[in-house]
Amino acid sequence: MRYTAAVVHLTNELLNDFESRIGHRFGDRSCIIRALTHKSFFHETRDASPGDNETFEFLGDAVLGFVIGDALFRRFPALDEGALSKIKAFMVSAPALAAKARLSGMGEMLLLGVGEEKSGGRRKDSLLANVFEAVVAAVYLDGGIEAARDLILRTFSADLERIDARDLLFQDYKTALQEIAQSRGLPLPEYRVVDEYGPDHEKRFVVEVTFDAEISARGEGSSKKEAQQQAAKEALRHCESRLATPSRGE
Repeated sequence: MRYTAAVVHLTNELLNDFESRIGHRFGDRSCIIRALTHKSFFHETRDASPGDNETFEFLGDAVLGFVIGDALFRRFPALDEGALSKIKAFMVSAPALAAKARLSGMGEMLLLGVGEEKSGGRRKDSLLANVFEAVVAAVYLDGGIEAARDLILRTFSADLERIDARDLLFQDYKTALQEIAQSRGLPLPEYRVVDEYGPDHEKRFVVEVTFDAEISARGEGSSKKEAQQQAAKEALRHCESRLATPSRGE
């Protein structure tokens, strides 16, 4: 293997351990080395690695979309295209893929340039989501579609199992709450972060929403947006029946 700088960083021991974590042994390790090479590292080292992972991200995105789409199509044959698309978009969103990358230790394996390393690139959702897609592409190129399918389905098995039929459309709860307020001539819901905890790469946020001056609810998530959605969902549970059902005097 002639990619000196990459090999210095990605030793056989590290690669063996990584292959065990993702459940695939590479016949051609240049595939996985490229998948783990960010463009900042490649631009600084050039011939020291087989290339950067940007085109692998492109291919991995397509393979991932196909496998998840196929799994959803088979599990929920009665759902229409719009519903299936919403579920797939949620499952393969950047925060979701970044979480999968963290669980597999992909951030620690990523080859980064000096500047990207200093700016905390290993913790960025965008970079982690991209490297996850690139690793999917590497497995596909090395082992074919069945190897890639095996990796993806093992990674997402718990997610596929716990999809709740009541939440299949992943409703935008903030919009739903806002529409109730507007229809009743009420002030718009107000959101504020009341707590955040955990290390930078696994930060959790707690958001409180106040609605109609009388109703407040809290939600938690790995991002402020997710926590806001969960808070809005909880607020809807408290207020939807009270606001949507006419009172006896109406």
